[in-house]
Amino acid sequence: MEQGASIFLVGLMGAGKTTVGRLLARRLACRFVDADVEIERRCGVKIPVIFEIEGEAGFRARERAVIAELSAETGIVLATGGGAVMDPDTRADLAQRGLVLYLHAQPRDLYFRTRHDKNRPLLANAPDALAKLTELYAARDPLYRAVADRIIDTGPQGVQVLMRQVLSELPERWHHSA
Repeated sequence: MEQGASIFLVGLMGAGKTTVGRLLARRLACRFVDADVEIERRCGVKIPVIFEIEGEAGFRARERAVIAELSAETGIVLATGGGAVMDPDTRADLAQRGLVLYLHAQPRDLYFRTRHDKNRPLLANAPDALAKLTELYAARDPLYRAVADRIIDTGPQGVQVLMRQVLSELPERWHHSA
């Protein structure tokens, strides 16, 4: 990876940020950090528990602080939480501090990827998870697009095809280490 550069992955839950992030970091020989995992590590509880105790606003404040800290690091691949872009300061940090890749997927694809995952509080409490994903997509897609340097469709392809696509979207300066 280019000295000092970082790559930030944004997108809705189920878009592949963690999977792609791990593989990309390995390929670029740098550190991978999942913001949600880091929040859980610092709090000592899973995200649904944070939501239950502090509500979404409490979780978002924690998320904002963690991403502000992590995005200031250099040479990392950071998978952000799906709602991180709702905060304008987070969007500014991501845009100014590294290359932002939006892993884009349609709500129906996201639904099929997340429907059995109990660690997603915004879906777990929704009477209709697909409708909730559609609502989240409508609210967040413009924000992901606004902050993204590149938009990568995660569609139905396998992870290896997706990784080739991600690598092909990286600016030339990253290719020497890939």
